[in-house]
Amino acid sequence: LEGKVVEGHYRPSSDTPTHIEFYKAFPEVGGVTHTHSTFATAWAQAGRSIPFYGTTHADYFYGDIPCARALTEEEILGEYEKNTGLAIIEKFRTNNIDPTAVPGVLIKSHGVFAFGKDGANSVYNATVIEEVAKMATITEAVNPSVVRADQFMMDKHYNRKHGKNAYYGQSKH
Repeated sequence: LEGKVVEGHYRPSSDTPTHIEFYKAFPEVGGVTHTHSTFATAWAQAGRSIPFYGTTHADYFYGDIPCARALTEEEILGEYEKNTGLAIIEKFRTNNIDPTAVPGVLIKSHGVFAFGKDGANSVYNATVIEEVAKMATITEAVNPSVVRADQFMMDKHYNRKHGKNAYYGQSKH
């Protein structure tokens, strides 16, 4: 977690300091993916969390997909990438968000960070964030007065797939 090359001859990603802060704060996370996908980034640029509007969202995220605050000028001119990670951590800790239940975040005026148990799972979650963002955008276009779906709907859909008595999908035998 020091940002050093451990294999090969290429430099680490410029976003490595962001990822390192997140790995240090949340050891249950084994992979981080950063994107600037169209719909999710539009929500980030608008500074809006993606609200829970339907069951597809709840199958993967237990709650709104949060949007962390914009970085200050001092944070941007300082250790920008590290401070991006710290803003993510601040959002999750301040709002008591479990990164295993809400495996993604938007950064105001920036883009998307998704995470998971490993790299492949974080890429999958980044893809789901983009699709949920697209559905939320269309939902608000179809009905500008739309309100979040009911909590009991979120509870049912999330827990049937992730809860202690989960039954959704195929058995793992």
